Amino acid sequence: MPEPILISIATALSTKAATTLFELVKKKFSKDPKAAAELEAASPDKPETISAVAERLEAAGKEDPEFAAALRSEWSQHAESGGVTNQVSGTVQGNVVQARDIQGGISF
Repeated sequence: MPEPILISIATALSTKAATTLFELVKKKFSKDPKAAAELEAASPDKPETISAVAERLEAAGKEDPEFAAALRSEWSQHAESGGVTNQVSGTVQGNVVQARDIQGGISF
């Protein structure tokens, strides 16, 4: 099972909103057509595709420590610049709130 941070990164990659992060991974995966296809197919609506990308990231990081360092550095910059990635996994029984800045209360 990949580290939770890799699942968060994979989730962000699936939205293709974190462009510099996406380009870093796309470049790394370009040498492996199957990995590149999994990256392109990743979707927040399909958790299995997120898991597949996270596993690829884990393997690539173990194989290439420089890539792992660049990935985490880029992720940190994404998070510091206001990029927000919320993730809920597993079965949820009840309400879930995913938010960044909340002004006031939350009611269900």
